Amino acid sequence: MAEVTSMNNCSKDGGATEAVTNNGCTINGTGKDMIKVNVKKANVKDPEIFSCLVQPASSDSDLDSIGVRRFLLARKAESGVHRRLDWRCNGKGYVAYRNYIRRPRNWENSQIPSYPSTPGNSGRWMLTSSPLSRLSEVESWSSSKDLRSGALASNHRTSFSSSISDSDHPRGQGVEPAYSFVGMHCIFDQCKSAVTVLKFGHMSSDLLAYGASDGTLTVCNVSDPPTVINQLKGHSKDVTDFDFSSNNQYIASSSADKTVRVWELSKGLCIRVIYGVSPQLCIRFHPVNNNFLSVGNANKEITVFNFSTGRVIAKSIFDSEVTSMDHDHTGHLIFCGDAQGCIYSVTMDSHTGALSRSHRYRSSSKQKFPITTVQYRSFSLLAGGPVLLTCTKDGSLSFFSVALEVQGYLTLRCSLKLTPRIHSIRASFCPLLSLNKGEYIVAGSEDSNVYFYDLTRPKHTCVNKLQGHRFPVLVVAWNHGENFLASADLYGVVIVWKRAKTSYKGNI
Repeated sequence: MAEVTSMNNCSKDGGATEAVTNNGCTINGTGKDMIKVNVKKANVKDPEIFSCLVQPASSDSDLDSIGVRRFLLARKAESGVHRRLDWRCNGKGYVAYRNYIRRPRNWENSQIPSYPSTPGNSGRWMLTSSPLSRLSEVESWSSSKDLRSGALASNHRTSFSSSISDSDHPRGQGVEPAYSFVGMHCIFDQCKSAVTVLKFGHMSSDLLAYGASDGTLTVCNVSDPPTVINQLKGHSKDVTDFDFSSNNQYIASSSADKTVRVWELSKGLCIRVIYGVSPQLCIRFHPVNNNFLSVGNANKEITVFNFSTGRVIAKSIFDSEVTSMDHDHTGHLIFCGDAQGCIYSVTMDSHTGALSRSHRYRSSSKQKFPITTVQYRSFSLLAGGPVLLTCTKDGSLSFFSVALEVQGYLTLRCSLKLTPRIHSIRASFCPLLSLNKGEYIVAGSEDSNVYFYDLTRPKHTCVNKLQGHRFPVLVVAWNHGENFLASADLYGVVIVWKRAKTSYKGNI
């Protein structure tokens, strides 16, 4: 590093300029002969150190002060390089280092030791509600450590409304092993723009794909070692949605460039382009008859295409742009949301593809926001039957029970109001838990965290969070095995989190 020559002693009298180096030696002096920075003999291996040494001097600066300042900056940069190298050598990532340098001053004193590893607690953090424990909770949730959550089992509730913020701390009593994470499994950062949609393959635990605002679709495999299989290029604008066929052989994607494209994954080729007259906003394969492709667009329509020929089979008109949709497990119903916050139940003939509107749910809120998420689940512990999860752009989450015998009639069971959003952020159901647990969902946030919420709690509904992204998290998705959770942010980084194994016998 930079060689600093001075008088042989670490401390010298007779000068006004004083500096303290990293090793505690004090350097005093007034002349050029006392302190000289020998840049030519310096072994500068790091660009950060070099930039510190070659900073331009202002016309009114004292040369002695400049030399001391450059020396201290170089020492500071050198210390950071060695510390980062040490973290890399010990198998820890950039998130661990970032959390380490941001730790509070009294971090060591605030750490709460884990209890001995027994069958009852398996060495988990036993969280308390004290202020100091909150600091350890934040550290334990980071990707560099075992991500463990605390949650308190609550009584079964059927309906409530709550208003919370993303920064609400999880409840610190008891232990919830079902949504603990051991850290990051892998990171994909090939994309250089916002990820708009993210999904695992149909009935697949390893196949992952995500679409971005630059028009690309990236297909990955998250098994060891994680690899990028293909990057599908063809759309000229944002990929708004995509869906896997039932055998994961094809992907159908919709885009703001007014086209629908069908891709064959084995070859990485676009085999069909369907042109529209408005941006195509959401798309789904029929769950039983994959020859039907349903597409919602900005022209207030749902259009059913023949997958083999690309021809239009049926259309249905709505009151506003169709922004999101999902099928039920039989394919007889389509649930869709529009740009005015309305949710529709639409019946579909599995043989002919004919559509017919059945019911409409209109929010009582005066302000209308687009629906960003519509997700159907065939069974819920809270409702005792099929349910529907919706999320709006303003951060409102709604949970409906679905009456299949009444053509998909929706009944609002509970709702959550999160902090308002600027971006369109999507949410997802979490895997089912035991009968004495709640109903959990996971969603991204603009504070760069991933949050877990329990819909059965009127207060303190946030039970865990994952920290690792640097930018707003827009989309999340579980794999079929429910051991991986993928999240993607505004700058194209996709993190796959590995869920902790649990031997909890009450899980379904």
